[in-house]
Amino acid sequence: MVVTRSLRGVLTTGAAALLTALTIAPLAYMSVVSFMPRGESSTLPTPLWPSRWSGENYYELLVRRLIDGAWFDYRIVPALWNSVWVASLSTLLGLLLTVPSGYAFAKLRFRGRQRLLQLLIASLVVPGQVAMLPLFLIFKELGLVNSYAGVILPSLAGIFAVLFVRQATLAIPDEMIDAARIDGASEARIFRVVVLPLLTPVVVTLALFMFLGSWNDFLWPLIVLADQNRYTLPVAVAAIAREHAADAELMMAASVVTTLPVLLLFLTLQRYYLTGLLGGSVKG
Repeated sequence: MVVTRSLRGVLTTGAAALLTALTIAPLAYMSVVSFMPRGESSTLPTPLWPSRWSGENYYELLVRRLIDGAWFDYRIVPALWNSVWVASLSTLLGLLLTVPSGYAFAKLRFRGRQRLLQLLIASLVVPGQVAMLPLFLIFKELGLVNSYAGVILPSLAGIFAVLFVRQATLAIPDEMIDAARIDGASEARIFRVVVLPLLTPVVVTLALFMFLGSWNDFLWPLIVLADQNRYTLPVAVAAIAREHAADAELMMAASVVTTLPVLLLFLTLQRYYLTGLLGGSVKG
């Protein structure tokens, strides 16, 4: 029995290690290729390690264009800034809208609440790509095409975010909220003082989801933005790929620049992220 359990543990650990390696391998190779000299990754047999480590690709993308005043040749630095503030603003505004909405659907009683909730759940089965054409036509009529507002506004209607917060809020005992109401606290104060501190891991997790979703979004910014100076990072990298398809090392460096900020953000907030996914400190 003990041998069987030990064998099962070894197999489970081995399977987890294998899956982890398969997940990390493409990212690791992307990073390695980004430090190869130009053209080395295209040689045969394909090298798995640089003949010499070189930072020329990062220098070309991030430094030389700054010195020459020609950032927009590759558009990486302006696109990096565009992505940072677009993703940050989308996350902040999205939280301001979805967290109170999730609380309202969980703890407040109002007419039509159940119908609206059913409508939100039904909307989840509609692919986002289906709504892109009518949304584009609406934004065109409103004059929001080729604007950052056109990029940010669709991300604010986060149905998943509302339902995610609602589910976490349901775990908060009604007695806590009722006691605050008896003490004369307003609904806004109850939400701010009682509910929000208990939802901190959930809110941080949701913020991470929103930021990653906005940062990695490619299709909608590609559709709504026509000016290359307004491109976000994924769109700018795709544009560089069309112009410099043969420069694999340069493209891998651009991909690392795109991936590294959100990877560091995830590692920094990992504790809150895992706590939020597992229900956090909110207990019924």
